[in-house]
Amino acid sequence: MSEAFAARAAALDTGDELADLRKLFTLDDGVYLDGNSLGALPRHVPARMQEVLTREWGELRIRSWDESGWWTAPERIGDRIAPLVGAAAGQIVVGDSTSVNVFKAVVAASRLAPEGRDEILVDATTFPTDGYMAESAARMTGHRLVPVALGDVSTAVGPRTAVALLNHVDFRTGRLHDLPGLTATVQAAGGLAVWDLCHSAGALPVGLDEHGVDLAVGCTYKYLNGGPGSPAYLYVAERHQAAFDSPLPGWTSHADPFAMDPGYAPADGSVRGRVGTPDILSMLALEAALDVWDGVTVDAVRAKSLALTDFFLECVGAYAPEGVVVPVTPQAHAERGSQVSLRCLDAGVTEPVMRALIARGVVGDLRRPDVLRFGFTPLYVGFADVERAARVLGEVLSEVSGRALDGVLGEV
Repeated sequence: MSEAFAARAAALDTGDELADLRKLFTLDDGVYLDGNSLGALPRHVPARMQEVLTREWGELRIRSWDESGWWTAPERIGDRIAPLVGAAAGQIVVGDSTSVNVFKAVVAASRLAPEGRDEILVDATTFPTDGYMAESAARMTGHRLVPVALGDVSTAVGPRTAVALLNHVDFRTGRLHDLPGLTATVQAAGGLAVWDLCHSAGALPVGLDEHGVDLAVGCTYKYLNGGPGSPAYLYVAERHQAAFDSPLPGWTSHADPFAMDPGYAPADGSVRGRVGTPDILSMLALEAALDVWDGVTVDAVRAKSLALTDFFLECVGAYAPEGVVVPVTPQAHAERGSQVSLRCLDAGVTEPVMRALIARGVVGDLRRPDVLRFGFTPLYVGFADVERAARVLGEVLSEVSGRALDGVLGEV
């Protein structure tokens, strides 16, 4: 059986139009399936950072704000991210963390909403920071926070809905939610839709402009490979920019920041989303990392992502012993992101299983109490990686289900 799957993997890799991109990344002989938490390092980034450190900072110093383009980096890099999420130029600014941008987006959206609306809807299963920020935004604005399952949004929205904070892909299960449909539902009720794109940008088409999204946020260290702690981004649709009222009006979003005016006057366009001094080192590492996208289409990435996850699910079905794990990621392509999550029917083995996988060269991660997560970054993950990961997983699960776990871990 393994020979047949290995042969199929080899054939699929041979026909993969994105296969050559793998050499652009720093990878070892293992299988890295955690790009949905931290993307791999593009090989050319260290050389670019050496240039930033030695010349732009070391030699030019303060002159680099102008001569090296540091000051305009947040908008310039935002324009590079824009095609990856289906946005026209001038609507994305890079900077701050995802958490900070969620707060800015939710508060600003509540201020954009029609008068009398006092409810903030939030995905009940959202990544914790989104929930924390939405709760803080509700306290700040005097609104009521309404947690809701995304399947119930159509019945939860109404005349009191100011904004809905929604996740494009669920971080635990990998479920892809209906961005066009949910956006239309929220807007039809008179509210604004704010989307968290952390687990979708760089893995699948988003279509922010096409689907009329109001505001969106996302990180850059997952499928965009920007590096640990790389700055996040904020999308504000052009139609909202003139009225966008940030709860964090920092000096770099001022219309004339160097006037040092004690009165705040917001800049035009996406610059309004800025707060403080840009984190130049992380930002320029991100900018360099985005070079791997030159000539790559999101549609091609999505096609490979679906093929990889289909193949992984098939291999897991063949290799894993029955009754040990079950997929919680949807089978339907329209409902699947670029990860596969497997629930361990015995929650107590989840962490030991992942430790054993990592010890054998297959890196994924887990979400307690019982979910094994595997992220598939099409720019550098191949089909041979998929077959190997599923085979090793099957071996570990067979050993776990067949004898004492302590004995298994003692052998790895």
